[in-house]
Amino acid sequence: MDILVVEDNRELSVLLCDFLRAEGYTVSSADTGEKALAYFDKYGARLVILDVNLPGMDGFAVCSEIRKNSNTPIIIVSARVDKDDKLNGLITGADDYIEKPYDIDILLAKIKGIFMRRYSLNKLTDGGVALDISTNTVTKNGKAVDVTLKEFELLKLLMENKGRTLDKNYIFNRVWGADSFSEPQTLTVHIKWLRQKIEDDPRQPTRILTVWGKGYRYGDGQ
Repeated sequence: MDILVVEDNRELSVLLCDFLRAEGYTVSSADTGEKALAYFDKYGARLVILDVNLPGMDGFAVCSEIRKNSNTPIIIVSARVDKDDKLNGLITGADDYIEKPYDIDILLAKIKGIFMRRYSLNKLTDGGVALDISTNTVTKNGKAVDVTLKEFELLKLLMENKGRTLDKNYIFNRVWGADSFSEPQTLTVHIKWLRQKIEDDPRQPTRILTVWGKGYRYGDGQ
């Protein structure tokens, strides 16, 4: 999924989703903060467009919750234009804060810019490990590493969120999908296989770290 739109105004939500789909993005929407978090935890998104004035949990709280486990780009769009609101949005982790009513062309340009900066690079590198996204290949210290497609997708997700702890269920749903017939235990197995392939000492990993009671993290961080 490319973009999750979180907006309780149905007319505005439908209009924005139509514009985004016309630009070629895959889009889903939620009209409450609670629904947005449930969707994001299950399926993820490459970008979140987030209103502040939502029924129940407001947009600031949603932004803060997403930031606990993900560095997915977040754009807040809101009619609340006070300086304190803008600062609060940025402090809780938003990448940008746009006032309503907004110019759709400007919003689309900002979205395009985020996708170009974040996702257009063909390689992810960390130390001696490199992922070539265009060919789904991995190298370590310049030598090819034989990985399956799921191992590649798992390593890519972890490296894109370097330094952040990702919940086990979040990882499983992103890599295998909520409708997968695989058992959640398969994640543990794939982590073990990846460590055998990219860690200098799989018994004492320094890249793919276990965060007990939570999930996994690539490299140092929170």
